[in-house]
Amino acid sequence: MKKNNPLAEGPDGLVCTARLPLSSATLNYLAGLMRGHLKKIGSRWRALPAGKIAGIVPAVLRCDQRPGDLAGGNRVHRTTVTRWVREVVGLPAARAPRLDRALKKIARKGGGVVLLDGSLIRTRRRTGAENRKNYSGKTTCHGLLVIALTDDQ
Repeated sequence: MKKNNPLAEGPDGLVCTARLPLSSATLNYLAGLMRGHLKKIGSRWRALPAGKIAGIVPAVLRCDQRPGDLAGGNRVHRTTVTRWVREVVGLPAARAPRLDRALKKIARKGGGVVLLDGSLIRTRRRTGAENRKNYSGKTTCHGLLVIALTDDQ
């Protein structure tokens, strides 16, 4: 059976671009995490270098660009961009401390006050099964919840 996985592109072959308000330090950090991950898993080849992948992933997350649009502009498949998003999101998340360990560390240092705060970052509405996952009933909008834990020091 022949696989038919053409590159994602429109009838005109238009390229979608995005302007991201990111510093070069942020992109370098993501690219460094990606390079370390590729070295750790022993990946010898990727369709694009880690620096280019680090630029594509925030465009999908921040500007809500469709992976198929960015894939067509970079001559890769849509599922490749989706896999890159999952990989790159998981890398900083793996470096974040667990909540119980962070609370124990604050208690060891003698911290008496801890503030747990969250903020909803609005995003555009998704379609299909992804629609309800990102919907906030309290604020009646679509978005992603970012939670921060701080102490008094």
